[in-house]
Amino acid sequence: MQATLPNGLRVVIVPDRLAPVVSTEINYLAGSAAAPAGFPGTAHALEHMMFRGSQGLDRDQMAAIGARLGGSYNADTTENVTQFFYTAPAENLDVLLHIEALRMKGLTLAAEDWAHERGAIEQEVSRDMSSPGYVYLARLQSILFAGTPYEHDALGTRASFDRTDTALLRRFYRDWYAPNNAILVITGAVDPTETLEMVRNAFGSIPSRRLPPRPEIHPGPVHAQTLRFPTDYPVGLVAIASRMPGQNGSDYAAARILADVLSSQRGALYELVPQGRALLASFDFVTKADAGIGIALAAFPKGGSPAPLQARMKEILRTLRENGVPADLVEAAKRKELAQLGFAANSISGLAESWSEAQAIMGLQSPDDEAAAFAAVTPEDVNRLARQVLDPQQSITAILTPRDGGHPVTEKGFGGSESFASTPDHPVTLPQWANDSLLALHPPQPAGKPASFTLPNGLRLIVRPASVSHTINLYGTIRQNEDMQEPPGKEGIADITDELFRYGSTSHDRIGLQKAFDDIAATESAGADFSLSVLTPDFARGLDLLAENELHPALPEAAFKVVRANTAASLSGLLHSPDYLFSRAVQAAVSPAGDPSLRQPDPARIMKLTLADCRAFWAAAYRPDLTTIVITGDITPDAAYNAISHAFGAWRATGPTPVVDLPPRPDSRARVTHVPDPSSMQATVSLPESLGLTVADPDHFALNMGNEILGSGFSSRLYRDLRVRTGYVYTVRSHLTWKRHRSAYSISFGADPDKVAAARTAAVHDIMAMQAQPVSEDELAMARAGMLRSLALQSASLDTIAAGYLHFSDLDLPLNQNDIAAQAYYTMDATTIRDAMRKWIRPADLAQIIKGPPETP
Repeated sequence: MQATLPNGLRVVIVPDRLAPVVSTEINYLAGSAAAPAGFPGTAHALEHMMFRGSQGLDRDQMAAIGARLGGSYNADTTENVTQFFYTAPAENLDVLLHIEALRMKGLTLAAEDWAHERGAIEQEVSRDMSSPGYVYLARLQSILFAGTPYEHDALGTRASFDRTDTALLRRFYRDWYAPNNAILVITGAVDPTETLEMVRNAFGSIPSRRLPPRPEIHPGPVHAQTLRFPTDYPVGLVAIASRMPGQNGSDYAAARILADVLSSQRGALYELVPQGRALLASFDFVTKADAGIGIALAAFPKGGSPAPLQARMKEILRTLRENGVPADLVEAAKRKELAQLGFAANSISGLAESWSEAQAIMGLQSPDDEAAAFAAVTPEDVNRLARQVLDPQQSITAILTPRDGGHPVTEKGFGGSESFASTPDHPVTLPQWANDSLLALHPPQPAGKPASFTLPNGLRLIVRPASVSHTINLYGTIRQNEDMQEPPGKEGIADITDELFRYGSTSHDRIGLQKAFDDIAATESAGADFSLSVLTPDFARGLDLLAENELHPALPEAAFKVVRANTAASLSGLLHSPDYLFSRAVQAAVSPAGDPSLRQPDPARIMKLTLADCRAFWAAAYRPDLTTIVITGDITPDAAYNAISHAFGAWRATGPTPVVDLPPRPDSRARVTHVPDPSSMQATVSLPESLGLTVADPDHFALNMGNEILGSGFSSRLYRDLRVRTGYVYTVRSHLTWKRHRSAYSISFGADPDKVAAARTAAVHDIMAMQAQPVSEDELAMARAGMLRSLALQSASLDTIAAGYLHFSDLDLPLNQNDIAAQAYYTMDATTIRDAMRKWIRPADLAQIIKGPPETP
């Protein structure tokens, strides 16, 4: 259903009965392109302030509502559109509409709130400016769109935020945040007629406003040039970029097809990888409303010369431009794009995104219009566009070269700490309309169980039928752990074996197998984790091809040599990259010396591995009795069982069952490690420790609830104290990691280097406060409501449903684990949470791992 209210608000309502869940996505048709000159981040800043309260709903109430909803809520700013999205139980749709109506009607925009948010948003800028990839894209955008509002990235700059005040934000808000400049998309378990009436009641009284002229994007000519960037990446990159049509342009469908052809694994660009000329190769299409960017990308080893790879990439693009692209790849790309549109209904929030993109960005009436545009594309359209956009005289080449980041420096402990006084907790009184909808919690009702089977060969099959689209998704995993299964001296053989599944089967070579999948518009991957996404009529053919790839991989000698060399070359750079050293330091902080998790491959030893080693690992580690397959979508359990029995039933395990679980480990102790990263402006920090309990211990439910209150989400204590009140950080979360025989706890955040100590002190203070006193009844009520509703929301996407079942299977938990958890959360009290936090979390043992700018003497 589509309608336009008298005030100009456009409303799109799309029912989806996958789950009792609803998504709302309100699109304001203004983004960074409409920002005042000199203030490129204005739209981004206003996006943040939309969460700081409005007339009739202050910031604390908004955070409390978000916590009780248990759903995902966030926002995104692009050049032309700013989007705000919520996903929540369908019974709470009225709350979502109230929030958006109040934010549209009258934002608070208090100077004090902006002062705090400015610090947080500047942390976000620092985080992104610490990424060499972001720095490259920002520079590329400034060249391709010089002299237009697209010249600056939508993120903004610290300098402009320093000069931004609430008067500027209020003018932008009044100019653009009006009902006649917005599109509201609602998807999920809703009745269209009733929902439209709710929208009228919530938004109908908001007056329309006269809108300013919209900025126009008319980029000038581009002249070829080459850029060079140092990076902390483990490999070097060659990027050749061109300006592409935008999403609202008449050539967008042809541009999308061209991008698919250039990125095809049957294409000449990807062929660089199996030829051993590149470590990876792809074509990325960065889409925007009025223009886009196409980037041919390939990687070379650290220390190697980019010149040969650059020359070959230019030759490939020249040949495609002059001779045209293969017609069969154009048809394959069209089938793929049309099939992908069919998968949108498998996610309620994904469906909202699809309709928002079609209407707010592409200017279409529905995704069906997008499908019609794809269907109409011809090879001649694609070749015409290729001749235009692949012109070497208008391409920007960039060489991103790795550099060493230094070595981690480990210290024994902390040298004192500063005091930190937190503002006391206080209960938040919700508005009556929110209280009525959110306050009452009903006892959890058990969800329907999926069908579960075990084949005679030990393979486990889980089936969750859903008739929301004519598509079927299969997700499989083989329980493996290279740390436990790779023979001594053979480290790296697991990754090489997994990569070789890309090189075809004993019946189809790499190209032939990919073509077979392209012919039915299926997306497939094989290996230790495997998957298949396919239209219902083609499921049998897709499943046969997947089983062929999974059970009868070719493992060819020539491909093995290429993959082995690429793996060793990639590893040479990876072992010295800041990101790897950071993750390695975190793992070392929670694991004892000699722990299997600390094994790592060596490039020289990798080059001594043989194809026989690969085949031996495949025979030992790939087995049905360690395999779980989940099928969701348009299929019955019996049909799924029969299909899997036919395709995988003859698979047999050989030899003893391998041990794949890491052993228990002792409690870790505090240490400080600094990983230098010359590319970073911001410090990335982890405060980890091992835990002595596993997911089988009932106490883990209390820790989950405690973690929800302490550090999970926008209303947590850590978020409140480290971001909202102080601006120390942009993001902060606490995490619990569960495995069958070990677990871990950590706090992670990003901050300017001079704020790390204060942020850590505040985080430890919050942990100790939870161990000292039971949480408040208000916090407990919010956490209980949020966690119960979040469990229900896991059924809002077939992907998340399948991921949950695979997760439970991996942890050896019952498939109704969510029902067990819901009962535990519903009955839990504050004392139980405090006692679990006291028993298991050890603030004094938290390590500190920092990746950031090198320390100065």
